[in-house]
Formats: sequence, structure tokens, C-alpha cells
Amino acid sequence: MAKPRQVLIPELEEIESEMARVRRKGKYRQALRGTVGTVVVVLALAVLVATLLLPVLRITGTSMQPGFQPGDIIVGCKTDRFLPGDICAFYFNNKLIIKRVIALGGDVVEIDENGRVTVNDLLLEEPYVTAYDFGLCDIDFPFTVPLDQYFVLGDNRETAVDSRAKDFGCVSLSDMVGKVMLRVWPLNRLTYYGM
Repeated sequence: MAKPRQVLIPELEEIESEMARVRRKGKYRQALRGTVGTVVVVLALAVLVATLLLPVLRITGTSMQPGFQPGDIIVGCKTDRFLPGDICAFYFNNKLIIKRVIALGGDVVEIDENGRVTVNDLLLEEPYVTAYDFGLCDIDFPFTVPLDQYFVLGDNRETAVDSRAKDFGCVSLSDMVGKVMLRVWPLNRLTYYGM
């Protein structure tokens, strides 16, 4: 004959303890879902802002030395208005690069054999250039910048490939992304360039 099974009835304290544990587990899951949802929304907004308004770029080359070093991280500001002296970001061969706007459409540019730049018969003051150089130049001077385009140069004139080269040429407004507004990395070189 089989022994009857003994049924254990939990005490009230055990039932209350188990119910409290289940409630805590549910609250934890709810909090986790809320946190993950918030993080996803914040990341999506950050990507949207970075794409549409404030592109973030990492410097990889040396053409803008000494002002910008490889590894610097900069924030741009989307705009379609550029003035001489602005540091702009634009697409060239599907790469996003930065250079300095030197002249606008219709301006006449000349560069002497020592690398000094004249725009519309005015010699430019360029405190950002540490060594002038004629560089990789194969265009004829005086050079008239085509309308709706920008003549851009790197600050490191010896090594920069820029509007002085026919293969690079002037930059059209449609290729422009924006102008550099802020260097955010490294923190000890945090710099605001204006808007």
C-alpha cells in the first residue's frame, strides 16, 4: 500500500516573502526596460543631431598642422555660408576632410614662389601658418575662383593637398558639410572657433 503524500502548506510569512520577491523582480524588469528605452532614444537623438546639425569629426591627417593634430576631435556646425579664414569640412573622394577657406567665388588668388597668398591684390595675414611653402601646386596664377566654389588651403602648406592642385580643385557649396566650431579633444586643447 502506497503511503499517502504529505502536502506541506506554506506559512503566511513564506507566502508574503515570495510575493514580495516576485514584485521586486517585476519592478527591476520594468526599471531595466525603461532605462534601455531611454538610452536608445538618447543615442538616436545624438546620431540625428550629429548627422543633421553638428557633425563630429576626428582628424587623421597632418594638412592642418600645427593647429590640428591627428587624433583631435572637432565638432562642426552645418551651414552654407563660409567666409575667408573659416575652417570648413567637406567631402572629397567620399572622405570628410577639413581645410581653411582662402577665397570665395569670383576672387582672384595668387601665390608667389615663397608660398605667400594674395587675394584680390591683398596679401593675406596668416598667423595660423608656421612655414610658407608653394607646395603641390600645378595651377596657373592669377587664378579666378569659379562662382559658387571656394578656394581652400591646408595650414601645413608644405604637405597639404588642396585647391593648389588641379586634381583637388576648388570646393563646391554642394560638397560642403559645415564649418569647424569647436575642438573637444584633447581636453587640454579645447578651443572654440566661432559659428
